[in-house]
Amino acid sequence: MSKEKQLMKNTAIITIGKVCTQFISFLLLPLYTAIFSTDEYGIVDLFNTIVACVLPILTLQIEQGLFRFLIDTRDDENGKTKLITSTFVLFLFQTLIYVGLYSVIQNYIHNEYKIYLLLNVIANMVSGLMLQLSRGLGKNKEYSIGSFIVASFTVILNVLFIVVLKFRVEGMFLATFISNMLAGVYLFFACKTYKYIKYASFRLSALKTMLKYSLALIPNAISWWVINVSDRAIISSALSIGANGIYAAANKFSGVYINAYNIFNIAWTESAAVNIDSEDRDEYFTNIINTGFKVFASIALIVIAITPFLFPLIINAKFKDAYNQIPLLMLASLFNVGVGLVSVIYVAKKRSLDISKTSFLAAVINIVVNLFLIKKLGLYAASISTIIAYLTMFIYRAVDCKKYVDFKIDVKMLATLGIMFTLTFVAFYINNIITNILMLMGVILFAVIYNKNGFKKIIAIVKNRKKK
Repeated sequence: MSKEKQLMKNTAIITIGKVCTQFISFLLLPLYTAIFSTDEYGIVDLFNTIVACVLPILTLQIEQGLFRFLIDTRDDENGKTKLITSTFVLFLFQTLIYVGLYSVIQNYIHNEYKIYLLLNVIANMVSGLMLQLSRGLGKNKEYSIGSFIVASFTVILNVLFIVVLKFRVEGMFLATFISNMLAGVYLFFACKTYKYIKYASFRLSALKTMLKYSLALIPNAISWWVINVSDRAIISSALSIGANGIYAAANKFSGVYINAYNIFNIAWTESAAVNIDSEDRDEYFTNIINTGFKVFASIALIVIAITPFLFPLIINAKFKDAYNQIPLLMLASLFNVGVGLVSVIYVAKKRSLDISKTSFLAAVINIVVNLFLIKKLGLYAASISTIIAYLTMFIYRAVDCKKYVDFKIDVKMLATLGIMFTLTFVAFYINNIITNILMLMGVILFAVIYNKNGFKKIIAIVKNRKKK
């Protein structure tokens, strides 16, 4: 099987487990925005952001190290046992430390939802570790099912707890805890993880090797968190907690888009690590990076063009100010996609420190621009600062990664997409029904024609698999 076909196969398997539930989750946005006030939605968003900050510090990003080094030991049962056993020993130690710390500091936290700072961090640790373990072992079907469990149970339990039982904000936190724990338990047994946990196989040397890689990723994770939380924190303090709720609602559109890209990126990261030393490496990376950017740029254009029709149906009127932020956040997310497409080279070469340095630069830029513009532009400052931060990171990494892989970005492609985004933005903000219809039809036609070669390749791959 060719590298491209293997990449498409892995992407298809992972997509099955994610795309449907992500779509259903997006359709529940009318429920959330109708039931919750802007303040309540802002609280949920801030809470989840805090959990996202605690995780990389507490876990030391060891799950990322486990994933990367398991790829190199897939044919070595003894090697896999050493890596997994050593990781689980550290994981147990980390969990005990966190429980102890929470027991001390919880007396100083005056919030009715504080118990979920304990429960949801642990649940995310469990699911995160098991998801990366399944990826590292090459068990993409199990990974897909595990992801499906997280997403589907989150949706189902949210409806049960919020609509039926009237738990409101607590219902969302409880649904997150249960769904992540269920996924972790499933993956533990589906991947037969217990076979790889043997006390005698614990090796401090294996742990040190993984930590050398994963510790350098902590600043990267924190920097990504800073990019996200700085927007929320600055909006909440300079504007209001309600404004943060509006910004969180606007981010749901770009959030679904990024989740769609992450499905591909999971397979792309693995493929890049496997093929980083192949003879046709430069051509392969050039092909995937340019094709991937074209496809996801086209998807972004469609999302922006269709938003004027979807927004009134999905978002409650009290969140109407979120409308103007959506195209800006979509553009920022496209640059984020560009970052992801080239950053797999760092992962493949185990250059985790390079990942962190560039993420830190983007975080600083995001904060400085946001603070400078927030009083002048309001919510627009957060969206614009995010665009500048991701664009800077994309350009820097695209240049820096050429030290390791001589890929080439299609400049004509970037110019064409620039024109299309300008036209789509103009139509979006004019917000005239005729203009919106024409723009949507034009964008769809453009996406089909512009990506016809990519579509042909996918169709050929599907036909070949049916014949086999």
